[in-house]
Amino acid sequence: MDPASTGDDGSSRPTRVAIAPAPDDHIAAAVSSAGGEVVTDLADAEVLVWLGGEVDFPRDLGDDIRWVALRLAGIEAFLAAGIVDDRRIWTNASGFYAENVAEHALALLLAGLHRIPDAVRDGWDKDRVDTAVRQLHGATVGIVGAGGIGRALIPRLIACGADVIAVTASGRTVDGARATLPSDRLPELWSQVDHVVVAAPSTPETRHLVDAAALRALPTHAWVVNVARGTLIDQGSLLEAVRSGEIAGAALDVTDPEPPDADDPILHEPRIVVTPHVANPASGLTRTLAPWVAENLRRFRAGTPLLSTVRPDSSY
Repeated sequence: MDPASTGDDGSSRPTRVAIAPAPDDHIAAAVSSAGGEVVTDLADAEVLVWLGGEVDFPRDLGDDIRWVALRLAGIEAFLAAGIVDDRRIWTNASGFYAENVAEHALALLLAGLHRIPDAVRDGWDKDRVDTAVRQLHGATVGIVGAGGIGRALIPRLIACGADVIAVTASGRTVDGARATLPSDRLPELWSQVDHVVVAAPSTPETRHLVDAAALRALPTHAWVVNVARGTLIDQGSLLEAVRSGEIAGAALDVTDPEPPDADDPILHEPRIVVTPHVANPASGLTRTLAPWVAENLRRFRAGTPLLSTVRPDSSY
């Protein structure tokens, strides 16, 4: 990567950064903190920090835009729309929100195991709630898709006394996991774990990776947590597995479709906990994103590789 532009006198010129489709104080502060950058209009910019979606993305970007930073970790829609090109650098936010999402995943799993939603809903129904509570201590948790989120979740699970079997595309060892399986050995996971956290990317290959067969292979005390994308779980099979007692319950921060209809049974099954895609709250997203933008701006200015680059042929 070429370093930041220089002026006619050989001095380094400020890197001109546009923030769109609307200004944002957190990202503007990140631009200022990086050193040597200024916020400008898109027409004058060489860097675009795009905080919107794919629908309103400007399709007529000129070659003056040398880098586009997207605010999302999952950019399947941008890739499917052909927005990501090979004329400039593109980055997403992969890994930037991992700590937030890992914390939420742990909260969902603990809420399910300790039957907190049941107690909130039904009050002091001690006999029923007491006999249903299970501890995370001593359990084995499978993490399907042990990327940034999974790696952030592992020490949290270990702190609670659980151990982990990780699944990654390559099967390369994941720090902290008792074992790591490649994705082509995923069917081996279900009978080895007490609970499952789904944190894999959404691709055609990962659609319904938790299906009826997987749910049947899990122990009856299992909880399934999904903090990735709703399409990774066959939601109809999940509902049936919970209702029939094949598994103990599920906790979902994402659904298929999203948002679900008000009468979707997934919202009304007592043993399924649904949160409205708030593991990484949209209201605080740019606050979390800002330090990463600043770091990548420093790298851009220095001409060193950026974090979380993507290409047009990327799958997510």
